[in-house]
Amino acid sequence: MSCWRQTEITGKAADLYEPAQLSASRSGVLFLHGHGLTTLKDNPAFTQELERHGLWAVCPHGARSWWGDRVCAEFDPVLTPVRFLLDEVVPFVAETFGAQPPAIALLGVSMGGQGALRLAYRAPRQFPVVAALAPAIDFQNWHGRGLPLDDMYSSREAARQDTAILQIHPLNWPRHQFLACDPTDVEWYESAERLANKLSSTGIPFECDLETCRGGHSWTYFNAMAPRVVQFLTERLEQECRRLGTDSAM
Repeated sequence: MSCWRQTEITGKAADLYEPAQLSASRSGVLFLHGHGLTTLKDNPAFTQELERHGLWAVCPHGARSWWGDRVCAEFDPVLTPVRFLLDEVVPFVAETFGAQPPAIALLGVSMGGQGALRLAYRAPRQFPVVAALAPAIDFQNWHGRGLPLDDMYSSREAARQDTAILQIHPLNWPRHQFLACDPTDVEWYESAERLANKLSSTGIPFECDLETCRGGHSWTYFNAMAPRVVQFLTERLEQECRRLGTDSAM
């Protein structure tokens, strides 16, 4: 039976979903939550789509760490979120579901959206499939608000230098990207649009939706996008599976 359950990955909480029947490729989704810490656990919209496509989902709890490669005391006094994802979560997925990169799609909302993009830009061969909903790309704007971000970066400029837009490599990028943001999302729409423009001008293929309006920066919007985004992830994971099958046969 399909179900959500909470587990631990090297002592850190994570929500885990296993569909009634896994897809033939055993592919799935690594979901990164936003600053509000809400995961996909028991979310009807996303659960329905995950079940429909036979995708598992792992949703680690990352505190307000921005999912970067910097220590965030609220998350861990030594281990960075990126190292946790690469060194602990990926092996956990392999052991639990028999799936290894590139059969792991990245998906994130808000803080997690920019985290998913940054991780995919950092390791595009491992994570060629990524989707970001309302990604909080210009997180340097939150520096100085008394949040953990202040301890992670010495200044607003230091934070800006670590944003997703500045991590794009013109010759090494994830093959499948989906970017979406509600046009009424006052705080994050501009940076999403700027990212789309940079990808386009650089000639990097991607899909985006910067037009659908469903409630701004909210779970109303995220849930409304669930069918499209999970369909995208499924199709692109299948493409990667076929590509690897073809490559291995050559």
